Amino acid sequence: MAKTIEKAYEIARQVYGDLGVDTDAALARLERIAVSLHCWQGDDVGGFENPDAGLDGGLAVTGNYPGKARTVEELRADADKALSLIPGTHRFNLHAIYADMGGRRVDRNALTAEHFAGWIDWARERVLGLDFNPTFFSHPKAASGRTLSSDDEGIRRFWVEHGIACRRIGAAMGKALGTPTVTNVWIPDGSKDIPVDRKGPREILARSLDEIFAEPLDPAHNLDAVESKLFGIGAESYTVGSHEFYLGYAVSRGTLLCLDTGHFHPTEVVSDKISAVLMFAKELLLHVSRPVRWDSDHVVILDDELRAIAQQLVRGGYLDRVHIGLDFFDASINRIAAWVIGTRCMIKALLLALLEPVDVLLGAERRGDFTARLGLLEELKTLPFGAVWDYYCLRQSVPVGRAWLDEVRAYEREVLSRRG
Repeated sequence: MAKTIEKAYEIARQVYGDLGVDTDAALARLERIAVSLHCWQGDDVGGFENPDAGLDGGLAVTGNYPGKARTVEELRADADKALSLIPGTHRFNLHAIYADMGGRRVDRNALTAEHFAGWIDWARERVLGLDFNPTFFSHPKAASGRTLSSDDEGIRRFWVEHGIACRRIGAAMGKALGTPTVTNVWIPDGSKDIPVDRKGPREILARSLDEIFAEPLDPAHNLDAVESKLFGIGAESYTVGSHEFYLGYAVSRGTLLCLDTGHFHPTEVVSDKISAVLMFAKELLLHVSRPVRWDSDHVVILDDELRAIAQQLVRGGYLDRVHIGLDFFDASINRIAAWVIGTRCMIKALLLALLEPVDVLLGAERRGDFTARLGLLEELKTLPFGAVWDYYCLRQSVPVGRAWLDEVRAYEREVLSRRG
């Protein structure tokens, strides 16, 4: 099997080499790209703060596939299994509700790095970076639909304190692991029906964010990001943290802007926004999902938009300025398989982009030879990419082809099926 894969790779290497593409260099670059896997795929955005609490904030998870993680230990074991089937060294993205409180009750504004010490130790042992998110939903103080934009000073202050606490936790993670944590702020604030006052909540939100970000933190340890959304369930008519609000905030305050592929109108694509935003922002965070119908957060597949996102990152030379995270939650299929499918597809898209003869394509475009540009782009689609991908998996000591599915099925029989 290994010899067949290596032989196929040698043929592919020659085919790509004829176009001026060095496949060995492409694989070496791919190996240095970390994708941040999201913890909430493993347990349907439940967390461990209050397992009986319902999910709100305009979020919904459909399906009831058996075997979801119920404890910190189970979630880590499932993540370990998923990571063992994915080539490369990656990151893990946590929400505040995944704190390991050891059976104690700690409210969100009182969280500290101590409550994530187990996660830090777990990540250190596996040479993983960690990313982080304050959790502004599924809490009694979020019931009104307003958190950082609330005109109730007690509510607003609570959530500001939560944001401050989370930045400090993110910095502690980054310092301990030697790689900066991206701490991303998303809030569900908005209005179901048409508001009279659109300005006021945004003024409050800007003030709250300024208070959260006021404490200087070493960017070698923590990077701040803000994330927009078009609308949410229960906030269909007005979203305080719109794209325009956060774009202006990120550029004016120097934070990262998070672009979530499911948070825009169905006719908008994030791939077109990347080069526009990076004209003015230093860095960008991506949350990659698959919006079948807006923010439906289906598992990422190797579709046209995923490929277009990866192409923009490579063609624009943005790989060192963009942090790639995943954000989907599907409980209708095996949750570990969802992680593996989505992450492997993200990596495949990046590899496809790295295998493009960008200089040749740009040369044709700049000469005005659009015939050659279109012809070559279409011919690239049938080049032996699969042989390069299989070789990469072999070299990374992860299953080649569909063999990973057999391991997931075995884990389901031996572990997940026993969770009741």
